[in-house]
Amino acid sequence: MTPLNRWRKSSYSGGGEGNDCVEIADLGPRIAIRDSKSPSRTPLSLPAPAFASFIDALKRH
Repeated sequence: MTPLNRWRKSSYSGGGEGNDCVEIADLGPRIAIRDSKSPSRTPLSLPAPAFASFIDALKRH
């Protein structure tokens, strides 16, 4: 598991407590992704280039 201080919430998080979002952690060669409502669950981990491609695809659509 990643240290707590590595997790970052999306800048698009809504108001309130800001817990309805996706969080990411930069682990060097990999990027971990988790649901902020379930931080104790195992995060999804992708190679950094695959994560960058995923974000680029989201921006295009």
